[in-house]
Amino acid sequence: MNDNGNNVAKPRGTMMRLAAFLRDRKGVAAIEFAFIAPLLLTLYFVTMEVAQAIETNKKVSRIGSMVADLVTQQHSETTKDVIEPIMEIGEAILQPYGRTRPTIEITGIEITKDATPRAIVKWSRKMVNGAFSLGPAKETETDVPVELKIADTFLVRVSAQLDYRPVVAWTAEQRTSMGLLGAFDTISMDEVYYLRPRMSNKILCTDC
Repeated sequence: MNDNGNNVAKPRGTMMRLAAFLRDRKGVAAIEFAFIAPLLLTLYFVTMEVAQAIETNKKVSRIGSMVADLVTQQHSETTKDVIEPIMEIGEAILQPYGRTRPTIEITGIEITKDATPRAIVKWSRKMVNGAFSLGPAKETETDVPVELKIADTFLVRVSAQLDYRPVVAWTAEQRTSMGLLGAFDTISMDEVYYLRPRMSNKILCTDC
């Protein structure tokens, strides 16, 4: 009789413990957080990166307009000693972003008097990773917007380009461990700005 009673009691006790386990909600919050936390962190980093990228893109545009404005305030002649510090000022606009450095190029362009005007490079200067060099070769033809091809005029073109690197992909170790996010290694940002000289008909760089 006792053996039969014990045999009945064991399954009933097991069922009661199982039911009690299912009713216990103490660990639900921890489990839910474990599932939701990665999503929340991903949304946070994506939101942060989007905001920083938009702000940096605005600064790249500002480089083009500000550098062009400073150059076109020069008189009929200028030199590398004037042009290169202006490019360094343009780079400083990006601060506090500093994970990559911009490429800034300034080109003096003369529009010929021909019946079909051509855009000819008269001088250029370029800064890449803080190092200065020549841009497009002198006396070569270059492209400018049709509406700016007015015969016997002069243009200063400034181009600014930046390979924006998100903070979550800053280091090689992070890129190899981030899966799909690692594909967004850099985001290309660029701006081209044209202005005409303010103080004279043209601006020539004597040693560029």
